[in-house]
Amino acid sequence: MRLARLDRVNSKTVPLFCPRSTTDVAATDPVLNWSDLDRKAVDTARVLAMDAVEMAGNGHPGTAMSLAPAAYLLFNRVMRHDPTDPEWAGRDRFVLSCGHSSLTLYVQLFLSGYSLALDDLKALRQWDSLTPGHPEYGHTPGVEVTTGPLGQGIGNAVGMAMSARRQRGLLDPDTAAGESLFDHFVYSIASDGDIEEGVSHESSAIASVQKLGNLVVIYDDNEISIEDDTRIAKNEDVGARYEAYGWHVQTVNWRGSDPYTEDVEELWNAIQAAKAVTDKPSFIVLKTIIGYPAPKKRNTGKIHGSALGAAEITATKELLGFADRPFAIDDEVVKHTQQAVERGRAAHAEWQKAFDAWAAGNAEGKALFDRLATRTLPVGWHKALPEFPADAKGLATRAASGKILEALAPVLPELWGGSADLAESNNTTMKGEPSFIPAEYATKEFPGHEYGRTLHFGIREHGMGSILNGIAVHGGTRPYGGTFLVFSDYMRGAVRLSALMKLPVIFVWTHDSIGIGEDGPTHQPIETLTALRAIVGLDVVRPADANETAYAWRGALEHTDRPTALALTRQNVPTIDRSKYASAEGTLKGGYILAEASSGHPEVILIASGSEVAIALTARERLEAQGTPTRVVSMPCQEWFFKQDLSYQHHVLPHGVRARVSVEAGIRMSWDRIIGDAGEAVSIEHYGASAPAPVLFEQFGFTADNVVAKAHASLAKVGKILGETTGN
Repeated sequence: MRLARLDRVNSKTVPLFCPRSTTDVAATDPVLNWSDLDRKAVDTARVLAMDAVEMAGNGHPGTAMSLAPAAYLLFNRVMRHDPTDPEWAGRDRFVLSCGHSSLTLYVQLFLSGYSLALDDLKALRQWDSLTPGHPEYGHTPGVEVTTGPLGQGIGNAVGMAMSARRQRGLLDPDTAAGESLFDHFVYSIASDGDIEEGVSHESSAIASVQKLGNLVVIYDDNEISIEDDTRIAKNEDVGARYEAYGWHVQTVNWRGSDPYTEDVEELWNAIQAAKAVTDKPSFIVLKTIIGYPAPKKRNTGKIHGSALGAAEITATKELLGFADRPFAIDDEVVKHTQQAVERGRAAHAEWQKAFDAWAAGNAEGKALFDRLATRTLPVGWHKALPEFPADAKGLATRAASGKILEALAPVLPELWGGSADLAESNNTTMKGEPSFIPAEYATKEFPGHEYGRTLHFGIREHGMGSILNGIAVHGGTRPYGGTFLVFSDYMRGAVRLSALMKLPVIFVWTHDSIGIGEDGPTHQPIETLTALRAIVGLDVVRPADANETAYAWRGALEHTDRPTALALTRQNVPTIDRSKYASAEGTLKGGYILAEASSGHPEVILIASGSEVAIALTARERLEAQGTPTRVVSMPCQEWFFKQDLSYQHHVLPHGVRARVSVEAGIRMSWDRIIGDAGEAVSIEHYGASAPAPVLFEQFGFTADNVVAKAHASLAKVGKILGETTGN
């Protein structure tokens, strides 16, 4: 069985990356053959960029103008892609990390024959257009990933390159170098802004450790940003920095001659050399003049992020030999550039022929490919989820999560991940699974090989987030990544983009409250749950016990259109006796009646998440003993709850029961919607302290006594508790 042998691959014979042969553009056309029509196509790209920004009244024309030769070279000569099928599994990937220069991509999509028309370029940055200010995944055909926040694209590209190797390992691990259908390159164009952001450092360092020979980054070193000359804030040798990481680095210096010369053949040769290096990611420093050839505004900060103006556009078009009218293009040029369609369809057909032959001899692999391509889970997969017996001492939900991952490993080969140097704390390592790491870097503690499963991000939370997004957007696998909940702040930019792109990334964030104890306030997330719930499209799940954790994983995996955050405890929590209380299956609805009031008609509702659910159950016993019918609602995920129909929401939280208490070891802000005007919150509105967890819970009021007191206060607000007449 091909899949079962992954853990026994001979690491000495597994290629890090297999260069393509017959279906590689470079193999069939090793000579550049740069023509006058190609030069005119590049100048057309510059003109379209100028005119689109001028019509919009704002935008970023300068980089699109100076990068036009590089972008055109990639789309028209280098990359394997089919403009008629942007989702073709055999394509190369392109990531425009400098998303502000969206026209660099949009113009090439138009010229190459994707479903972008000239009118779409004219509608740049306008309502309901296919050409928004920054490229958006799922919105514009040919856009592989949402970019804009600088540095994220580099991390996404690293994730894509890693995903390509993992997918090869799942589907075609034994094929000889140069013969696999699932090898492809990932190309990225990055700017100074991308290089300066710390997330690019984190992900670039990981790319080196992973020896990603299928990754090529072109760095546009134009020495200009919004504040003009980058020397005001940057003076490092970026190429040397990438050499220090362990990348293969080349420099193409178009600024090195007088006059400025765009030597496209030199860049072509550098790309071919990069593709030939199979044991390192490649970094090409391309020294350009921003805004070239605009006569007055080139090489200035002004052309970075604003329109050139009519006079400068006229002068530039005169230099280029173009008519002085908006969007002047030559039909012969477009006919020439859109030959990319014919080449793409031919390459696609050749690949498909080879794929069909592979599928005919590999029914199991073909079935897996089809399932992974559609993010379909195997029939009955959830039966592998463990059930945990009732236990007063219980189990930390992070530990339960680890057991769940071990149980899922055999049935979900697409599921893979790791943590930011916290594997033992996060419980993110599937027992017995090899690490995804070049064999030479494997360790005694973490043996592995190039097709392994356990990811190691090092202490690089933000890089981890952007890489997870790249893995997910590449398709074919389901990634997860872990760290402490409080450190999710380090990766918030990537998490937000995951939600924006609706990617099914699973974030495993442990040590979810003051329950972390002695590490103190720096490690105790007080405001973090509420802050994460504010991210539109992110499901934040904080399970109460081991069985809710199993259903939390089930919900996360069944939702393929958005990311999920699992907030898990460090400390043990009781495993609730489900013969006495409701099934944990209610977790899938986000909130459910865990314990009903004895009368069936509650006077007060206690609503809790995570480790505080057990406290609420104890408080209920005391309130019931006092004669107050009390319902306990476990609310592991507010987002899932509010996606239920209103009748279910009102069944769990009847409008007529206004006396409510929320119980969560964090700030109350995200609970106000649930508890209403008469509700009370057992929360913490200040930073924590260093002490054992039981002491902190007691000192900060997370006790059954305090929950009872808050219930009395809420009952008093609604007139259920009244003072007695004194007779005076």
